Amino acid sequence: MATTSPSNAHPEIDIEQAPTPRPMRVAIIGAGRSGIALLDVLHQISTIEIIGITDKDPSAPGLRRAQELNVTTYAHVTDLIKIPGVDLVMDVTGDAAMLTALQEQLPPEVDLISGQASRLFWTLVQHESTLQTELLHAEKLAGIGSFAAGIAHDMNNPLQLILGLAENLADEGDLDAVHAQALDIIDAVKRTTAICRDLTSYSRRTSLRQDCLVGINGKLDEALKIARYAVALQDIDIRKLYQPDVAVKGNPDELLHVFVNLITNAVQAMEHHGTLTLETSAEADTTQVRVSDTGCGMAPDVQSRIFEPFFTTKPPGKGTGLGLYNIKNVIHRMNGSIGVDSHIGLGTTFTLTFHDESVAGERSTRS
Repeated sequence: MATTSPSNAHPEIDIEQAPTPRPMRVAIIGAGRSGIALLDVLHQISTIEIIGITDKDPSAPGLRRAQELNVTTYAHVTDLIKIPGVDLVMDVTGDAAMLTALQEQLPPEVDLISGQASRLFWTLVQHESTLQTELLHAEKLAGIGSFAAGIAHDMNNPLQLILGLAENLADEGDLDAVHAQALDIIDAVKRTTAICRDLTSYSRRTSLRQDCLVGINGKLDEALKIARYAVALQDIDIRKLYQPDVAVKGNPDELLHVFVNLITNAVQAMEHHGTLTLETSAEADTTQVRVSDTGCGMAPDVQSRIFEPFFTTKPPGKGTGLGLYNIKNVIHRMNGSIGVDSHIGLGTTFTLTFHDESVAGERSTRS
């Protein structure tokens, strides 16, 4: 496992720790579909601070989403727009009377987006979300090609068994032996079916269902099953340091892809020999997942670029350069962050940190 002391010359790189200017302070008016879309996109941008959201309907779904993201909700528009330091008010209500009232009440230094401009912005947000989903799916399908050898090996064994048993049955006269061999054939078919089911489930388009509590330990084990088609795990020492009942709120399909990608990268970095460590922990409102390897490690200049789109150190045809970029976007959508600690010749540790106060008392329903 790649562990280092705090005095090491290369501290952990976290993509969210770079110094940034003062965030733009944004207020959102309207908590319907448009408001939810704005919340989900804007909260991922470190240079934007959502200071609050309001809606005349106290049961508007955007208000619940805001609470999940720790964004303050307000019962009245006037309470929200009077907050000192507001830079931009985004009105997505489509209400002409609201636009008139805002134009009268907002101080001149506060910008306002409303009406057609607001609808255009929402359209762009929806388009960006669709592109992110398509990009994730495309990268997932591109990686399926690397599973070919593992799939062929795992399916060949039961198929050869079925062939041999079927040949035996052609000359078998003992009814008990026929029954026993038929049961063996059924078991072999079930093994083959399970392989197809696992791969079909993994390669499908990410579900658009609502986020739910996802059991992290179970997802890591599921990811190991999928990753073994892409990389050889038989010579890898796998250490599981799981804290019981660890869960985070998110999309289970996306989280599975994150874990498969990280595990596959870790095994490839070790050239199929070494120790893979999977660790989970939870304290109060913070949950962490660590994927560590004892591989070749990365130089600091490489670490600083690994989350850039299309950046890869793999040879042509071996990687899309989108894996870690997509992982970063998925983790950000889950109100989390990803950090990397890597040292040449020692290995690499990726740490996923999730912040969600709602998780602490809701670990009973998992996907």
